[in-house]
Amino acid sequence: MHRSRIGIVLIDHGAEHFDQSVAFWSGVQGIRPTQEGPYASVGEVGGLNLEVQRLGQGGPRVHLDIESDDIPAEVARLTALGATVVEQRDGYVVMADPGGVVFCVVGIQTGDRFVEDALEWP
Repeated sequence: MHRSRIGIVLIDHGAEHFDQSVAFWSGVQGIRPTQEGPYASVGEVGGLNLEVQRLGQGGPRVHLDIESDDIPAEVARLTALGATVVEQRDGYVVMADPGGVVFCVVGIQTGDRFVEDALEWP
């Protein structure tokens, strides 16, 4: 058995637009952003973390992170549903849905909200 949930919505931008995007989305949310590395937290939306991510290349785009307490089991479950693995990275997996929309499977990042909201899978 493992658990998973959609936990984070990421707004991805290249470095040239990252600071402007953080200022914009934190203004939309009416909060002061907190930044750590390439991520800036700009609040929550309906129980999901909303973050702006600075990309080395690519963007702009929006993608979801599915957090799980067993990344390989969740990747297998999503592959059986029709997703494909785009890239295995250190600690997480980049995948695409059947239409090509990119998302990531990551470890638990939302703490208590994961415990409260995650679904259990056989």
